[in-house]
Amino acid sequence: MEKRRILEGIQVIDMTQYLAGPTVTRMMAEMGADIIKIEQAPSGDPSRNYAIINEKGRSGYFVQQNRGKKSLCINFDDPRGKDILLKLIGEADVFVENYGPGVLERRKLDWVALKELNPELIMASISGFGRESAMSDKPAFDMIAQAFSGTMYMTGDPEGPPMPVGQSIADVMTGVHAVAAIGYALFHRERTGKGQFLDIAMVDSLFHSQELAVQGPSLTGMRWKPKRSGHLSRINSPLGAFKGPQEWIVIQCMEAQWPRFVEAIGKPELLHDERFADLKGRMKNRDDLNNIIHDWMQSFENDQDILDILAEARVPSGPVLAPYDAIGHPYFESRGAVREVNDPLLGNVHIPGDPLRFSDFPEPLDLVAPTLGQHNQSILESLGLSDNEINQLNNDKVIISGDT
Repeated sequence: MEKRRILEGIQVIDMTQYLAGPTVTRMMAEMGADIIKIEQAPSGDPSRNYAIINEKGRSGYFVQQNRGKKSLCINFDDPRGKDILLKLIGEADVFVENYGPGVLERRKLDWVALKELNPELIMASISGFGRESAMSDKPAFDMIAQAFSGTMYMTGDPEGPPMPVGQSIADVMTGVHAVAAIGYALFHRERTGKGQFLDIAMVDSLFHSQELAVQGPSLTGMRWKPKRSGHLSRINSPLGAFKGPQEWIVIQCMEAQWPRFVEAIGKPELLHDERFADLKGRMKNRDDLNNIIHDWMQSFENDQDILDILAEARVPSGPVLAPYDAIGHPYFESRGAVREVNDPLLGNVHIPGDPLRFSDFPEPLDLVAPTLGQHNQSILESLGLSDNEINQLNNDKVIISGDT
């Protein structure tokens, strides 16, 4: 008999779209939660029509973020639709939303109203600037959060403009933070029987990762301020991306690895070179050191020989891979970090796997993303609606379904 998954039996109402919110419920679905995705009629989650879409009208972007969810496409501005939504939330364990400022408040679907309906409910609200802040009224997407959190300020060439990270890191990090908060809120509810409101902001989630750029200026009275490093670090040396004979290779050599590193590159005399005697000296003379490393790397015909030498010396290093290089790569395949899944409308497609690995559940669930409103009938039947009532909602376009 198959073991119960960690979140099996947890009922989740998912009123999210695009990426940050769907990341939360995607990860919860991977852990076995029962996810009902509420999609606003008539067109549902905008990501259904986003990015790469195949000839059948199916979006890979949507599929990746929404596998394992049930879809109820409903007009919750219609009183009948809102009543259905409230019934679902009244029976739910978790409610997740990432609508813009004021959207749910205007509809009396905010925490103030819902905690009266369901005192045991855990509501996670994801937004750019938080629901309670001096800027709670401002909308935001991923790059806005990257800008405001200082992430863009710290990314890019020192002499160039601030740059965004090349993926939606604010959306995904916020989703992961929300998953953690929900898990602990469920744990707290087990102890107390009480639900609670989780206010998770994209800016906060990114700002939390500033490991030096805040406390450094504070400790020095603003005498030291961080700057963009580009591809070579300004706080440690050697550290950065170095051009190999083929592609780029990252080396991160800390104090403990320095003696082994100079031996590995065939320059043991550097260990006694006053310029590089300590980290302060290596930073002061990092241009000289970087040139030595560059020349050493260019003496090889291929990158793998360099990586093998550094690995043998236990110096942390690795190639700069393109995301699609993960397909077929031994590491990503062995970890299940890249997965080939089958979608009824897309066919076989590779997606990133679940990063959470549990020893009791080594095999991932076989999940499929829903078509628009695919589960309208079964969800409404579970609430006790008759076929005639459901047909009337269909006729009145309170509920909508689609082929993709």
